[in-house]
Amino acid sequence: MECKDCGSKRVAEVDGKTSDMCFVSMGEKEHDGYVPSGMNIGEGDYIRFSYCLNCGQIQGDFPVSPCSLEDEHE
Repeated sequence: MECKDCGSKRVAEVDGKTSDMCFVSMGEKEHDGYVPSGMNIGEGDYIRFSYCLNCGQIQGDFPVSPCSLEDEHE
């Protein structure tokens, strides 16, 4: 895989099972529980994302629509 931003082949893939032990904050909003969907970091029990070790760019399709973290606090 190559970085979509800089073309580097130094792309790390992160995959972890959190069950219901994931904490995410966004501004003043906080989520504690399963991985929120729609953020390009995985969802449910699993954190899954890739990022470039050269430029730091998270790989995925951006921008994302409002994610579940935003929806649950509105």
